[in-house]
Amino acid sequence: MSVTVSTFLSMKQKGENISMITAYDYTTARLVDEAGIDSILVGDSLGNVMLGLGDTVSVTMEDMIHHGAAVARGTKRALVVVDMPFMSYQASVYDAVANAGRLMKEARANAVKLEGGVEVADRIRAIVAAQIPVCAHIGLTPQGINALGGFKVQGKTADSARKLLEDAHAVEEAGAFAVVLEAIPAELAARVSAELTIPTIGIGAGAGCDGQVLVNQDMLGMFHDFTPKFVRRFAEVGEVMRGAYAEYDRCVKDGTFPAPEHCYAAPAGVLENL
Repeated sequence: MSVTVSTFLSMKQKGENISMITAYDYTTARLVDEAGIDSILVGDSLGNVMLGLGDTVSVTMEDMIHHGAAVARGTKRALVVVDMPFMSYQASVYDAVANAGRLMKEARANAVKLEGGVEVADRIRAIVAAQIPVCAHIGLTPQGINALGGFKVQGKTADSARKLLEDAHAVEEAGAFAVVLEAIPAELAARVSAELTIPTIGIGAGAGCDGQVLVNQDMLGMFHDFTPKFVRRFAEVGEVMRGAYAEYDRCVKDGTFPAPEHCYAAPAGVLENL
């Protein structure tokens, strides 16, 4: 059966951990889905790992629609959540609802995700009122990296921890079905998770969350530009790929590929009649 927003709530109530991972293309989405992962996040992290932009700020709605639709075509079971990119919801409630609608219609998303807490609660409320499920995202919010002054752990002071708790309750009250907690102290994330009735999905927020999310290329060892402390490499696929590419290069250059078994033969007599 397909995973839905109701499944998320049921899993939290039963104490079952939720697995989420990013994907940005059809082939990867199929593999993630077949592995039994509960949710696929089409993250604006594609700006870093797919487009080489260095940040998420430059990612566009067209980027998210293009990659989101590819993932949706490769997914049968997992809940597909698509990020709302920078400035697709910040300017107005109208923009937020209209762009969330585009992601549902054109990217075939099951839900959208946006960054922020108290300050975007009115956007979340309006999107949910339009019958579009919303996953919130608080703590370290990459779209606001310029305002935050870099990729820094959030909630390390009493004031910032208090603000994060306020944000968590605000997004729940606004109707979010889940909230991503990024780069915050594990103890604070555990408290947020205990206080909320909606699931928390951690990334760099400890084991006390109701679920976890990682960037696909990070956990597979395919992306080395920057590796956050919270990343665990579950495989070194990047090394396997590099080795395969090098072997292909060698075989092409020494003439051992293609071999006869990789070639087609013309029917007898065809070439003689040319």
